[in-house]
Amino acid sequence: MVRNRALSVGKIGLVLILLLVGLTAVGCLGIKTAPEGGSGATIADGTIFLSPVLEQAGGFGCSTPAVEGKLVAVNAENGVQRWEIPLGGSAPASGFGCAQAATPVAVYGSPVVVGELVYVAGYNGKIYALNADSGALRWVYPREGNLQPIVGGMVVALDRLYFGCSDGKVYALDAATGDMQWEFATEDKIWSTPAVDGGTLYVSSFDKKLYAISAVDGIQQWQFESEGAMASTPLVYNNMVYIGTIDRYFYAIRASDGTKQWEFQAEKWFWTRAVAFENTIYVGCFDNKVYALNALSGEKITEFDLESPIRSWPVLVEDRVIIATEAGKVYAIDTANNQIGLFADLAETIYAPLSLSEGVIYIYTQEQNLHALNAASGVRLWTQIVK
Repeated sequence: MVRNRALSVGKIGLVLILLLVGLTAVGCLGIKTAPEGGSGATIADGTIFLSPVLEQAGGFGCSTPAVEGKLVAVNAENGVQRWEIPLGGSAPASGFGCAQAATPVAVYGSPVVVGELVYVAGYNGKIYALNADSGALRWVYPREGNLQPIVGGMVVALDRLYFGCSDGKVYALDAATGDMQWEFATEDKIWSTPAVDGGTLYVSSFDKKLYAISAVDGIQQWQFESEGAMASTPLVYNNMVYIGTIDRYFYAIRASDGTKQWEFQAEKWFWTRAVAFENTIYVGCFDNKVYALNALSGEKITEFDLESPIRSWPVLVEDRVIIATEAGKVYAIDTANNQIGLFADLAETIYAPLSLSEGVIYIYTQEQNLHALNAASGVRLWTQIVK
């Protein structure tokens, strides 16, 4: 069967860069000359950790400073801020010819908390490890200089911190010290968050490939090649890896050897991570739809048209899938009968992943509002500005 792909990967990649992520400037036109950032919320021991959306100054020309990037700790019960720590430093050249005197650190991937440390990955190409109680800096990687921009999030396993970078490499650091353990090179930039299962790390790349890498030593176990760049994060479920790509296809790949089991075609590309419940895969798409797919066969069970693109990661609340649209509406899908209902309407832009902890869903929006919703009813418990 000949596939009809209306846009080349190069054109789609340009659209993603300019319209979807807002990661870089577009010349000296006063549109946006600095990354915006805005991470998802991570909750640990009653504290929410997130990095706010950066406020951009208006006007034209190359001088459009943003407020300082930072990591914020918030009380999960009431939204009251506990502390904030600035994240600063130079960034790699953007390539658009606009020099900035100072570059605050935008953060896109959600922080990771393990034990006493909270980890943050900056668009400036640095990893920060801070004390989760006080925010005191424990270590930074690299010690000097910068990597290329880090867009995705991190995972911690086997006492190592793993992340992908725009330089096309996967890095493994000692989680306690920040010392380099190993690196693995792909053939293009990595914007996704790795997934780890057992001793295997799964990571997607713009080189159109999904890699299975030994989490211990970084040796490749297998690779799967699609026909489009990959920017989404894999889901590992029942010995299968599920991932969507920019070529408008969603794939099921056998975790043991990288063999494709099935593929499903949508109308636009996939950005978000999927969730699974009782052999059904639920995945949002930029065609405004959420698809419910049979995990074994790829057969479409049903679809839901939410009238807005989905890029935020959903969460599973017992037997319900809670999923948000870019336009700010949050829906609940009952997995028992695949009926959908409006869970909340925030009327704000949602890019960041949804977060769940102890019966509360936390949503951070591009308008710099952090919302806490009752996970059972959708009732708003509190809203706080975090900037």
